Amino acid sequence: MRLEGDVSQNASPGDEARNAGHGGSGRADPQDPLTPDAPTPDPHTPSPRFSRSRSSRPRESVWDYPRPPRVEPTDQRVRVEHAGVTLADSARALRVLETGHPPVYYVPPDDVRREYLRSSRRRTFCEFKGQAAYYDLVVGDQVVENAAWYYPAPLPGYEKIGDHVAFYPDRLDACFVDDERVTPEAGHFYGGWITGAIEVPVAGGTRRRGPVKGRDPRR
Repeated sequence: MRLEGDVSQNASPGDEARNAGHGGSGRADPQDPLTPDAPTPDPHTPSPRFSRSRSSRPRESVWDYPRPPRVEPTDQRVRVEHAGVTLADSARALRVLETGHPPVYYVPPDDVRREYLRSSRRRTFCEFKGQAAYYDLVVGDQVVENAAWYYPAPLPGYEKIGDHVAFYPDRLDACFVDDERVTPEAGHFYGGWITGAIEVPVAGGTRRRGPVKGRDPRR
């Protein structure tokens, strides 16, 4: 991918390695009463595949997410904790969904303890969302550099995430979706949150060193 306007020479979180890995099929069993009914398809919105999950929510394959990415509201409760402090707690977060990546959650600024955030000099550029700015996290004598990011002036189509804060789960003590602790997306650069409802393109687990490149194995 060609990068422009990237001070750090990196793309914004979730803007690389789009076609990576191995995912499950997530096919529903029409004879299984525990399998949710498939929703009525929207010709303009890719629908996630459905199967049973350990949670009450249907499973989603990252290969069913669109590119360019889609922004959608969620009624899930999103929490971020570090060093004994709850940094964010929201039921009004937005999810950004993009092919090959688990969701990234953007929390409204009013639901973030911004007194613990300090502006960073880091800037990156996403071809879809625009320039991202970063926050360091400061809790007591602990400093976590570039622990979160946001888009102060997102590009057209992504205005809803303006000033919302996204957190790297691998740099913090714990992040939760509802009451489930998330697993970070691999690579230490991509900010996706993996839960039991997400089928990720990684063979043998949810973490590895760097992204897994390839095509959708279901095609």
